[in-house]
Amino acid sequence: MLEQREEIAKALALSLKGKLKQSQVLELLESPPSPEMGDIAFPCFKLAPLFKKSPAEIAKELSQSVKLPAPVEKAEPAGPYLNFFLQRESIAKQTISLILKEKEKYGKGGRGKKIMVEYSGPNTNKPLHLGHLRNDSIGMAVSNLLEATGNKVIKANIANDRGIHVCKSMLAYKLFGKNSSPEKAKQKPDHFVGSYYVLYNKKAGENPELEKQAYELLKLWEKKDRRVIALWKKMNGWILQGFKQTYRRFGSRFDVWFFESKFYDKAGPLIEQGKKKGIFSKNKDGALLARLEKYGLPDKTVLRADGSRIYITNDLALTKHKFEHFRLDQAIWVVASEQNLYFKQLFKILELLGFKWAGNCRHLSYGMVFLPSGKLKSREGRVVDADAIMDEVQKLAESEIRKREGGINKKELQRRASAISLGAIKFYMLKTAAQKDLHFKPKESISFEGETGPYIQYTYARAKNILRKAKEVSLQKLLFNQLKTSEEKRLINLLSQFPSIVQKASDALSPHILCQFLIETAEAFNTFYHKHPVIQAENIELKKGRLALVQATAHVLKNGLQLLNIEAIERM
Repeated sequence: MLEQREEIAKALALSLKGKLKQSQVLELLESPPSPEMGDIAFPCFKLAPLFKKSPAEIAKELSQSVKLPAPVEKAEPAGPYLNFFLQRESIAKQTISLILKEKEKYGKGGRGKKIMVEYSGPNTNKPLHLGHLRNDSIGMAVSNLLEATGNKVIKANIANDRGIHVCKSMLAYKLFGKNSSPEKAKQKPDHFVGSYYVLYNKKAGENPELEKQAYELLKLWEKKDRRVIALWKKMNGWILQGFKQTYRRFGSRFDVWFFESKFYDKAGPLIEQGKKKGIFSKNKDGALLARLEKYGLPDKTVLRADGSRIYITNDLALTKHKFEHFRLDQAIWVVASEQNLYFKQLFKILELLGFKWAGNCRHLSYGMVFLPSGKLKSREGRVVDADAIMDEVQKLAESEIRKREGGINKKELQRRASAISLGAIKFYMLKTAAQKDLHFKPKESISFEGETGPYIQYTYARAKNILRKAKEVSLQKLLFNQLKTSEEKRLINLLSQFPSIVQKASDALSPHILCQFLIETAEAFNTFYHKHPVIQAENIELKKGRLALVQATAHVLKNGLQLLNIEAIERM
């Protein structure tokens, strides 16, 4: 319906005689809550101060003055809104025909920028946990949305593979590992390494001297001590092996991997540049600080007093490398809201250093993930790791499938349960606006009813089942004049909005916009299905029209799920 919206915006801009530009009108257009109220609504609130009249008066006058473009049947004022009613047969034909023609391409298009989306960012001292599942869900969905709207996207991951946190797990293994290995311990490699991080914190509580030993290990690593580097490589190899197993299962994909160990010592020229410009100076303890107080931000340490690097030291060099090596137009970091201040400081430092691209850095902040028992804590070993969550939700999915199909074979059960459980987790993580905290509830996420991933998948499977039963019917030479019911109008209206929804979600980096659209579309389809027979329709032309509507809905649901990195399966 984007084309019709543009036509209406153009007509309204002409009628308003320059009070609002066409682009401004287009941004204000809305979708009424029900088909009976029209297809496109123009709110007149913003015009009230310009015309010195009430919004309702303006809507009434516009209804009489606006020249209706071809696809519009009529325009009626409704209080402060001017509602446009489109020609039903024309819109049905245009929407459904376009979807059936474009199929998986429907909703995609445009030309955009070269953008790097960095997400996940694990520490190599512990397994991926529930928080990473939200991070990865957002990272993949945002990448898919940006690609769908014509951008060239580079999906990046950075492994935080050096620093005091890594040295703590290394020290515990050195002291207590007794040359064990994941194979000997019969543990997944990343879980094996993570157990030593938990052990370190337990032992450090009993012996505070271990903290000093961990820092000594860090200094030896930075001096490239042969034995320390050998231990580091061994443990990093184990944990990265485990990470990649989890990523494959969850469907997280990366075009490039960065490692902090490759960049931690590359910021020297930037540090010197900052000193010369007066951006960096030492405090009384000898640490080097970025002086940011006059910009409304706390000062930020960029080098410790002993000269050892911290995370921002690495990020200064890596960000410069990203823009210059990959020739980016924009860089996006998907990182939890706990780092909001950090990214403000990083971007301000890059701006002060004189990099023009600093304004094209964006932090996509997301809220924390909680369990019924509270916040995730990795030091005490109370984190629910990603693998355990996927296992738990898959078992719940298997139980739901068995209720509906008791005789299903084991291989098919596991295949479906995997797709449904992953869809459940991802949709749960994405349906809430990223900036908000959420409480993950496994049983709620797997429900086949309500605002869940399985509900959208189930609706898609229902549509495909209808089409399988009616496979002998040809959908050539369709007539759309019989799709007259309010349920059919509502569904067609929603399907026509899919391209604009994808664009809106992409522009806002907000997958939850697409999630809400899919919920609304699934509900509209199920209402239509329950009220109106498809295969048993009154006549062949109505049957063909409704089957075309079912097929168009299936395409849109599948395209939307795939943008969220969720598999659309044909049998639940």
